[in-house]
Amino acid sequence: MDSQEGIAAIVRLGFTERQARFLVFVMQYSGVCLLRQYSAFAGIVHGQKTRKFLAKLVSRRFATAYACRHNRGRIYHVHHKALYRAIGEADSRHRRPLSPDRIIQGLATLDAVLTTPTTEYLATADEKAQRLPVVAHLFKDKHPVGVDPDGRVVLFYIATEACSHRFLGFLQRQQSLLRSLPTWTLRIVVPSWPLGLDNAYMKMANPELSQVLSRKHVERLRAYFEQRRAAQTTDARPRSADFDLARRAYRGERFELLYRGWLTEGDSVLETASSPHFEQALKDGRGRIESVVLPHQYRHLSLLVALEDRRTTGAEKGEMAVPRPRPHSSGSSTLAASVIAQDNCASTLTSEALSQ
Repeated sequence: MDSQEGIAAIVRLGFTERQARFLVFVMQYSGVCLLRQYSAFAGIVHGQKTRKFLAKLVSRRFATAYACRHNRGRIYHVHHKALYRAIGEADSRHRRPLSPDRIIQGLATLDAVLTTPTTEYLATADEKAQRLPVVAHLFKDKHPVGVDPDGRVVLFYIATEACSHRFLGFLQRQQSLLRSLPTWTLRIVVPSWPLGLDNAYMKMANPELSQVLSRKHVERLRAYFEQRRAAQTTDARPRSADFDLARRAYRGERFELLYRGWLTEGDSVLETASSPHFEQALKDGRGRIESVVLPHQYRHLSLLVALEDRRTTGAEKGEMAVPRPRPHSSGSSTLAASVIAQDNCASTLTSEALSQ
């Protein structure tokens, strides 16, 4: 369904065009929103108009408001089937109850789109098909895709946690898409806390896309993968010295993800890993990797009241303001240390194998 048709359908439900556009925006990218995000989208000062709109959504049961702990504001979950049906997404995953992690991911995604207004975002399959010279099956993730004013395709990764295996898996899944684009930018979006999260992800992305496996190591990996698969499908478990050496050499997350990809897509995964395409694209500027630090943090939203409690109604009078800086708790230190540790691990995965 065309976005304009969806907006018109929502207007017929009793909303203004601006409100309808915001609802389409929320339903396409997250299913959840904050008061300040509507104010930013509408370009208005946060006040009575914003609170009245969100209160209307709740009172008409189009959305549910969930209070955060310590009265730090409310999160609004837009879930009514009539709204999603209006945009042709009656069975959208955003209608279902969301975990705290999914909520934070969704809120950060909205902020990422709101803070880069010059990018033309392609939310639907039809928009991507009309705007981009690639086939639909290459879009393998739900992260935003857009086009910058200079025509470069922008692939976003919203990083809200220090979880390197997810990011490495994302990079491997996007390689076919990036190879098909004449120019592209991988834009990594992170919250303002933990500090240095953007640098950690940048250090993961560069070697993953630019380091090339030699033909010798591709052959070793193929032999190792074949033996490993055979060991899982037969009673005979290989115990050769070569197998044990390969298992130690290729024990990192990058190679575990390559193995999973190889099981489903075959040798094409290894051919991509051995191609100098991305290394050359990054050198000549056809490809870019950049980071954006959002002016918000979300840790004060991570502790929510029970999501099954749907008795909260109305729009709050306050706002989900960014809390004042506080000393890092032991949990904060642990998370920051985890970022650094995973960064160091990711940067040595390939060199560890190639040294064998």
